[in-house]
Amino acid sequence: MLKRLIHTDDDLATFVIRVTLGLVVAAHGAQKLLGWFGGHGPAETTEMFQRAFGIPVALGWMVVLSDSLGALALVLGIFGRLAAAGTGLVMLGAIYFVHGRWGFFMNWYTQPRGEGFEFHLLALAMVIAILIRGSGRWSVDRVLTRRLEERDGLAARGAGDRSVGAAPVAPV
Repeated sequence: MLKRLIHTDDDLATFVIRVTLGLVVAAHGAQKLLGWFGGHGPAETTEMFQRAFGIPVALGWMVVLSDSLGALALVLGIFGRLAAAGTGLVMLGAIYFVHGRWGFFMNWYTQPRGEGFEFHLLALAMVIAILIRGSGRWSVDRVLTRRLEERDGLAARGAGDRSVGAAPVAPV
């Protein structure tokens, strides 16, 4: 199961998608967790989620942690699929609870209404790409994938394939 969760290749495009999504979401996570960039911190954020949307405090904390620690995990490529899934659930919740009522488009003309959900659909597309491909190049998941492949390759060759004193064959 762990192997399937972290498996990824050395794809550069997946790296770009993962890091971009992680950095954008991390800025929102810093608002929620640390009160940076005009945010209000976790207590006020979770209380507002409960008051405005009826979201239990524990679930509000899951949003705060997904947007902060989950975003950091995306940037580093640690359990990228799991972190992306958390981000995807947050985006679906944001569309359902907040942005869906305002339609598709963002509020480009600063009219006195909310923002649409076009940003959230782009983020969901990025999430789906990560769920399919994994974390990609320059990720902890890639390092772990290589180690597991090397270990499994050695185990598959078995002890009978090695002569005493022969040098091991490096994986390609």
